[in-house]
Formats: sequence, C-alpha cells, structure tokens
Amino acid sequence: MGKSPSSLDATIVAQAPCRVDLAGGTIDLWPLYLFHPGALTLNFAVNILTECRITPLRGKRIELRSLDTRKHEVFSSFDALMRARNYRLPLPARVIQFFAPKEGFLIETNSESPAGAGISGSSALMIAATAALARFTERHLTLEQMRVIAQNIEAQIINVPTGCQDYYPALYGGISAIHLDVDGIHREAVPVAPEEVESCFVLAYTGAPRQSGINNWEVFKAHIDGDKRVFRNFERIAGIAREMHRAILSGDWLEVARLLREEWKLRRTNVPGITTPLIDRLISAAKKHGALAAKVCGAGGGGCVIFLVEKGSASRVATAVGEAGGRVLPLQIARDGLRVLTT
Repeated sequence: MGKSPSSLDATIVAQAPCRVDLAGGTIDLWPLYLFHPGALTLNFAVNILTECRITPLRGKRIELRSLDTRKHEVFSSFDALMRARNYRLPLPARVIQFFAPKEGFLIETNSESPAGAGISGSSALMIAATAALARFTERHLTLEQMRVIAQNIEAQIINVPTGCQDYYPALYGGISAIHLDVDGIHREAVPVAPEEVESCFVLAYTGAPRQSGINNWEVFKAHIDGDKRVFRNFERIAGIAREMHRAILSGDWLEVARLLREEWKLRRTNVPGITTPLIDRLISAAKKHGALAAKVCGAGGGGCVIFLVEKGSASRVATAVGEAGGRVLPLQIARDGLRVLTT
C-alpha cells in the first residue's frame, strides 16, 4: 500500500449509492410513524452512485464544484462562506458550515442519478459529503451520527421535514427494512440474494423532475391536521410494508406484486399529483409486456418508476418502456454502502 499521504496532500473520496423504495415511504417522516406502531420502510440500494471528493489547497480558499450540474463557486475563506447569503451549491456549502474546516480545500461533487429522479440522489450525496468532510476535519462519527447530521442539514436546505429512510441504503447498501420504533430507528438487512431482486425489477426515468419536499409536506400536513382518510391510508401503507417484508423473506414475488399495486393505488388517492400522463403511459405499456406492478420512486410527480416483472420478461418490459418514452436505467443492487478512501 505504501506510506500514508500527509494531511497536506491527501485527497479524500467518499461514494454512496442511491436507492429504490418499495413500501412504507413518507411514513418515515417524524413523527408520523409514531402514530402507526410497527411502521417500517423497505428499500434497496442501487449501483447509481454519488461522490464527494476533497482536495486540500494551500491557504484558506474554499472552492465548490458540482461536476454533474456544472456549477462552481469560490470563497476566500470559511468566514467568507459563512457570511454569504445565498449559495449556488447549497448542499456542500451547508455541510461545510457544520464541520467548520480550518484549512482551504476544493470540494467536488458528482451524481450519476438524473435530476429529480426520486431515487434519493441528494440524500446519498449528503451522506458522501458528510463522510468526506468528517474525514477531512478528523471527526470520528458513527454511521448513525452521519445519518442524523445529513438528514437534519437536508431539512435545513429544503425547508420541510425529511424522512430517514433515504440515508440507510447510502450508508449500508443492500436491501433494507428500516423499523421505525418509539425507541429509535433500526435498520435490518433483508437476507435475499441481490441477483433475485435484480431479475424482478426494471427501473425507468420519466425525465420530469418532481419536488418531493412539496408532495411530502402536503401529505404530512393533512396527517397532522387529523385528516381521517389520510390516516387510514397510512395505516394501510404501514400494514402493506410489513406484509411485503414477509413476502420478500419468503420469496413470494407474486404477493410482493399484489402489495406494490395496492400501495400505488393508495398513494394515488393521497396525492393526485403523484402520477403524470407519461407515468401512466409507461405503466400501461409495461403491463402489456410482463410487468406485474409498478410505482413511482420517492414522492412522485415525475422522476423514476420501478416495475416488478415476471421472471424472464425484464428485457421485454425495458424495451416497451423505452419505446413509450421512458429512459431505462441500469438496475444493479449496490452490495456496499458508503465507501471513504484517502489517497
């Protein structure tokens, strides 16, 4: 391996994967899950990666660069960054504010996720940036501490409550059941072969970014305001997630498909804007070629759609979705979560 690089010339690279949510989304917003005992969310990490790279600079200058959005800004020092009223790149800027580094550096971010895809590209990047800056400032944090910091800073950026589920795939990879309990949040690895999941699903991007914070906030407010219909829907969404967890553990993919259809129906009644004409067209085309069920990823209104397909029909469904106007994305389970390297 050679000798360790000095603190003056070491480059830190942190990578974290995005995710696909299967069931129990939105209920992971505190305190909604407290009103539905036994609530959990199910998701899996996909090998669509986000990355944060930190390169030390001489002096105090802090330079921010987003490779995927091609945005760039420079501050003469940390104090200058703190005095700024607005940021072209609020995500790294807010994380930098928290860690208060004393030295100058270049921070470069990149995401393989399309804009507004609903597969938690921003949350995964929050984890990567948090981990990279923790390493740079020599803060020794547990994975759960990183989750709390990343989730809270993201709430500051989008100005509405954020759910917890998006950060666990970024941290751990694999397939997760995230139990939302009174004594805290507990992530359970779901012991199913990644290859089995990969053969069952097709992922497509609709090209229309959604605003998850707005959609989630409207549902959140309705729940807190005592809307009985929304409460009943969430009670059933919590039940569906528990049933789907059991179905996945037993390998009953027909039951998983039935539950996925039921959850999608419930979510459409919660937020009418969760679907679009293009999403409806993609789902209709996919079902004609072997898709058993489908739902939008994240809060909807665009972004990505996940299709659960009959065994052996993934390529046919992918072709049909592409011809109907969707952009099929590679779907491979990320076996690993957060990785941090110093070079």
